[in-house]
Amino acid sequence: MTQSSSKGFALITGASSGIGAVYADRLAHSGYDLILVARNRERLEQLATRLGNATQRTVEVVQADLNDSGDLARIAQILEQDQRINVLVNNAGVGASASLLESEQAKMDAMIHLNVVVLTRLAKAAATNFVARAEGTIINIASIVALAPELLNGVYGGTKAFVLAFTQSLHHELSEKGVKVQAVLPGATSTEFWDIAGLPVQHLPSEIVMSSGQMVDAALAGLALGEPVTIPSLPDIADWQAFEQARQALKPNLSHKAPAARYAVKG
Repeated sequence: MTQSSSKGFALITGASSGIGAVYADRLAHSGYDLILVARNRERLEQLATRLGNATQRTVEVVQADLNDSGDLARIAQILEQDQRINVLVNNAGVGASASLLESEQAKMDAMIHLNVVVLTRLAKAAATNFVARAEGTIINIASIVALAPELLNGVYGGTKAFVLAFTQSLHHELSEKGVKVQAVLPGATSTEFWDIAGLPVQHLPSEIVMSSGQMVDAALAGLALGEPVTIPSLPDIADWQAFEQARQALKPNLSHKAPAARYAVKG
């Protein structure tokens, strides 16, 4: 098989399994070369071999623990300096299902670091690279708990609310500089995420669980439509548009010299 011309390189974090591995598969089959980042080298190499053989694309493997400061700096440097890269899939993350009071503080701290600090640093590194060339795409994987924080652990919901707000701000900042930005808000998706979070996916109602393949396909379709926010499960985009319109309607009244009359605060 003759390799077709490349669309560029996509760097995918958390690429060894689940959503990240599906993104790798879909992007390789659509003509992207890949840089796969995760902790598990054996899984990465197996995926790289399979995708390389199936698609004739170049697939590079970078083993890294993104909660390690040295590894994080190394991946950020690649994103900022490697001119081949024009897509970042910021997928690495971890969740939790236990309540705050039942959670271990060290695990919550690590979750905040991975879901917020790591994602932000890698997005900034990629944005610096992409803006300089006036091209590129940043995909940040959030979650529906960004909009419904009551559903799972509140710290997890808080980190994903950050990802949504951060992505919306990035879209506002970068859209006129040639950079596409998308937040993806999956609902329950059939991956190892649930086992790690402490709630095996088999315990969830089957009617709310989407396959990772369907989720990524929908997310990529949303990207092609130019959506800055994609919710793969949402049947009617008008519901999201109404939500956004309500949010925008609040903005003119979020900051005034005087408190609202209902608070009866005298100057």
